[in-house]
Amino acid sequence: MGVDWTEHVQRISEYGDEAAFAELFHYFGPRIKAFLMRGGTDSTLAEECVQDVMATVWHKAKQFDPSRASVSTWIYTIARNRRIDIQRKQRRPEPEELDRRYKEAASQEELIEFQQDCAKLGEALKSLPKAQLEMIERAYFGEMSHNEISEVTGLPLGTIKSRIRLALERLRHQIK
Repeated sequence: MGVDWTEHVQRISEYGDEAAFAELFHYFGPRIKAFLMRGGTDSTLAEECVQDVMATVWHKAKQFDPSRASVSTWIYTIARNRRIDIQRKQRRPEPEELDRRYKEAASQEELIEFQQDCAKLGEALKSLPKAQLEMIERAYFGEMSHNEISEVTGLPLGTIKSRIRLALERLRHQIK
């Protein structure tokens, strides 16, 4: 029979057992990296993600519930969510990049249009319910991933995603 990874996570949770963590890391680290690379993540980023995932396993071991999932399912879910967070951050242009684009190639008319768009967005943001505004501020202005927001606020990940989705829909309709 194979290794009881649940016992390892429990030892990490209860005793901060570094040997159990080292075994878990040694087993799952390469598998997580391969999983991420199969999903299109480059080797360097996959390695960084493995470190982040395993650090999360160490810090969140108390949250693992063997009645809800196996250790491998739990760890791969963390890895999948980290990959999604990284991909989202990569697709989002940094504010400095947006500002630079307008400074480099903007006519006076384009700058006025940009300022008007910013004003519209500011007004639309003010009209959001407080709970939705908080999620938008954390995700887009605070550059926090959905997981990070969940950790900070204690809200379930689904609630965070729903509030952000509803807020973005509302903003789209108001800005049109």
